[in-house]
Amino acid sequence: MRKRNFIDHLTIKLAFITACLFIAVSSGLASAQEGLTRIAENVYSYVDIKHASPQNSFGANAGIVVGKNGILVVDTLISSKKARKFLEDIRAFSDKPIKYVVNTHSHLDHCFGNAEFDKIGAVIIAHQNSGKDLRLNGEATMKRARAYGLTDDDLEGTTIALPKLTFTERMEIDLGGQTVELIYKGPSHTGGSIMVYIPDNKILFAGDILFTDYHPNLVEGDIDGWIKTLDYIMSLDVNAIIPGHGPLSGKKDISDMREYLITFDKKAKELCAKSKDVDWIVPEIKKALPQRRELDMMIKGNIQMRYLIKDK
Repeated sequence: MRKRNFIDHLTIKLAFITACLFIAVSSGLASAQEGLTRIAENVYSYVDIKHASPQNSFGANAGIVVGKNGILVVDTLISSKKARKFLEDIRAFSDKPIKYVVNTHSHLDHCFGNAEFDKIGAVIIAHQNSGKDLRLNGEATMKRARAYGLTDDDLEGTTIALPKLTFTERMEIDLGGQTVELIYKGPSHTGGSIMVYIPDNKILFAGDILFTDYHPNLVEGDIDGWIKTLDYIMSLDVNAIIPGHGPLSGKKDISDMREYLITFDKKAKELCAKSKDVDWIVPEIKKALPQRRELDMMIKGNIQMRYLIKDK
């Protein structure tokens, strides 16, 4: 049973990403990762990446928090090549030691750059479910890189680096005059998706719990748990939210994400009960969804992998 679940897990991931690659690759717009944006005096992040593609980590955001004693990195992008560029961008702002890396979850666009930070002695941290997923599926995902739209050149030097430290509900890190809180409220985008909260600055790295102006990946999501996590974020004292993909956001974007999930799930179930023809379902569900700029093909992938495939 465990072996079958493992194979099914890989099949779903592979088929989903393959279904979504058309829009990214056929556009020919594999733009480079933008430079880090200053969010606060000691917080920087990539935000609002345009033309999401495999070559720019599907538009994933990643950032840093700087304390007196060192730096905490939030996510490491899709490859060693992207992580090395990230390191260069970090060094443009600070030469303090990079002490910690936090993976918001285990998807390749957020953590396949881990090894570059592991090489310089950073302690990689994740939720225990993400650590388990990366351990079980990381190498297999790497072997299927071409199906994700990545070339050998894109992944040159990339190896899987697992978390050294995991937690279950909450963890606090002191960077020296700067406290960072890692928060897990239950399954949402994935079984191990977490938030990174900087209470002094009222800033939250939401990871893929929030997609802003991007159609989200719903395949592994726990919709009810995801909505509860979004409700929790609404209760936080936070002024700026860095989504997993998209521009700098706020609580309105959290509310919009919540409504998107409810609308998509309800409408997808209704349409899939009427027909199994995904080419009919997609334009119908689009009528109910808000327009979003990036990764429109996620809609088809979500329908196929979450609502039409049996015995997942």
